[in-house]
Amino acid sequence: MASFKPTKIHVYPKLGEKVTQDTLYWKNYKAPIQIKQFGAVSNVAFSPVAPYNFAVTAFTRIHIYGPFSQEPIKSFTRFKDTAYSGRFRSDGQLLVAGCEDSVVRLFDVGGKTALRMFKGHTKAVHLTDFTSDRYQIVTGSDDYSCRLWDIPNATELNTYREHTDYIRCGVTSKLNRDLFITGSYDHTVKLFDVRTDKSVMTMDHEQPVESLLLYPSEGLLVSAGGRFVKVWDLLKQGQPLVSLRNHHKTVTCLCLSKNGERLLSASLDRHVKVYNTTNYKVVHNFDYPASILSLALPYDESIVVGMTNSVLSIKHKKSPSESKDSTSQQRRRPSYRMFVKGKNYIPKQDDFLVGKQVKEHLAKHDKQLKKFNVSKALDTALESWTRRRKPEVTVAVIKELNRRGTLKNALAGRDEQELSRILNFLIGNLVDARFTLVLVTPAEMILDIYRSIIGQSPVIDRQLLRLHELLERELDYQRELLEVLGMLDTLFASSLPRNAVELSFQL
Repeated sequence: MASFKPTKIHVYPKLGEKVTQDTLYWKNYKAPIQIKQFGAVSNVAFSPVAPYNFAVTAFTRIHIYGPFSQEPIKSFTRFKDTAYSGRFRSDGQLLVAGCEDSVVRLFDVGGKTALRMFKGHTKAVHLTDFTSDRYQIVTGSDDYSCRLWDIPNATELNTYREHTDYIRCGVTSKLNRDLFITGSYDHTVKLFDVRTDKSVMTMDHEQPVESLLLYPSEGLLVSAGGRFVKVWDLLKQGQPLVSLRNHHKTVTCLCLSKNGERLLSASLDRHVKVYNTTNYKVVHNFDYPASILSLALPYDESIVVGMTNSVLSIKHKKSPSESKDSTSQQRRRPSYRMFVKGKNYIPKQDDFLVGKQVKEHLAKHDKQLKKFNVSKALDTALESWTRRRKPEVTVAVIKELNRRGTLKNALAGRDEQELSRILNFLIGNLVDARFTLVLVTPAEMILDIYRSIIGQSPVIDRQLLRLHELLERELDYQRELLEVLGMLDTLFASSLPRNAVELSFQL
């Protein structure tokens, strides 16, 4: 008895991933290290001086980690409620943080208790930062005000109440100690000069502002809020340069690469997008398991991401030797002994050769085809995962059933739900050039078999109408393509020498 021959699945060529220099660069990071925190990681900030430790703000704690450590080397836990916006001073000696209890605390990185406590806000403080002269602090709160504080005297220097909603982000100028910028849920971004009592520039982001970023030259400002990332030219009175909409949910944080050539944005949609700052096109994308709240890229050596599921993810850049090893590593081949096994064995006359029986492994649809269960074979090929991820398998089974002459039997006797599933597959794949020749046959058979029930089921009627519209649209495309082909033939013929045209007509 002849053995069963499995259904041949035609392999179609796939478009490979476009490999660019950015793809190679951003893939040159190690597998992520994940560190569990006590709550959602709302902020990650790096010290600007060696050894470049970073502060992680999560729930009621701020942990300080070393650049390659997985355990905190310092922890600040003297918060009565959720802490926010832990940031280092430019010398790395002090750290400031806001809190849900409206108190701003200043810590010495070498100590544990707060050196200063600034009280004046009436609601949660989400924005804290040092000015470039190191002696003042800028804060922003849910009480709609931003304030300027003096560190040596622990006093409030000025209060600005121009925003009409929560202030959730801001940035201070590193080149001018008198300038700072705030972003609010009132959709505005305001530039303040401490030498005046009001803002000197206002930009409308049109969405609640979640994060702000200044370029190193401080001529350009990037704001993030809603699904938008916008770039503003501060040298032209806040004129908008570009608006990016590459995320599906709210953008929560921004950061810039060391040389300023790449801009990174993270969102609640679990993606980190990398943009080229020349044309602001997306050049790479990272996926994460949960919504992202914070992002940092210290000197391009690590990618640190804080998520809503209380996990801190750290990707370290590979060293040159590790990169070389990973690219040169090849698949291990069988050892020499495997090839020379039994080489010197001399068979004897009485030896009996025992053949090894190979177990036959058949796919689900092949098992049903082997039993001549044509309806069940088609049902197996139309399972949800198969028809969505591997439609070529479903098409191969239909082709085999048609070759056997049993396709009509497999399609007949279907209830509304089963017929709807078959029509859905035809609607999704009939106009695919790879499958059209095979799927036209079952489409015609369905119309022949179920012609009498048309008008009895609203679901089937809608699908048949969709299939009809799809075919009409495809025919229109074909007519247009033929017209274009005729035009091209005319253009090519007119560009050829007269003798060549006459010769082609003779042929």
